[in-house]
Amino acid sequence: MRIVIAGGHGQIALRLERLLAARGDEVAGIIRRAEQGDDLREAGAEPIVLDLESASVEEVAEQLRGADAAVFAAGAGAGSGTARKDSVDKAAAILFADAAVRAGVRRYVVVSSMGADPAHEGDDVFDVYLRAKGEADRYIQGLDALDWTILRPGMLTDDAGTGLVRLEARTGRAAIPRDDVAAVLAELVDSAATAGLTLELVSGTTPVSVAVKSVAGN
Repeated sequence: MRIVIAGGHGQIALRLERLLAARGDEVAGIIRRAEQGDDLREAGAEPIVLDLESASVEEVAEQLRGADAAVFAAGAGAGSGTARKDSVDKAAAILFADAAVRAGVRRYVVVSSMGADPAHEGDDVFDVYLRAKGEADRYIQGLDALDWTILRPGMLTDDAGTGLVRLEARTGRAAIPRDDVAAVLAELVDSAATAGLTLELVSGTTPVSVAVKSVAGN
């Protein structure tokens, strides 16, 4: 498969790129700064320098043409203000989805956030973030041209992955290592049977591949 990842230099994305490259997939990661390229190449991915905050739908679609799947893993990141929650976490997610539709890439996986909700109330930065993610998710859920799956991890940690997770429509709040989020994403990209599902993810007792097969069966 050829898989293009938005936010290719993110902590989850770099882990995902290593996993996909190791299993023989062709991986490309969209990054904002050329100096990030070496980290992607080390992970086995092709760097694509493109700013999703200023690119057009056609410019992004050009990078997606010929791909088998697209993964949106970009985010404004910690320390960013409310404006970038809107321009990255919402607008860039919508742009990338529209570009996937234009490029004819049906399989589309989103890294969202537990608690994402377009009706979330509050004016703090994290409230704005959850609202932005929720608005982007709702937009993508309305695109019939995409076989989308939305993944909403719990609190992210840098602990070593265990390979054991809980993946359900509702899990309740808990933590999850980034290693395990990447492992689940790698399985989801391959599992079109999970299309149309919005899933929460936390640490648990079920092996990743079994957890993905289980929700695919539902």
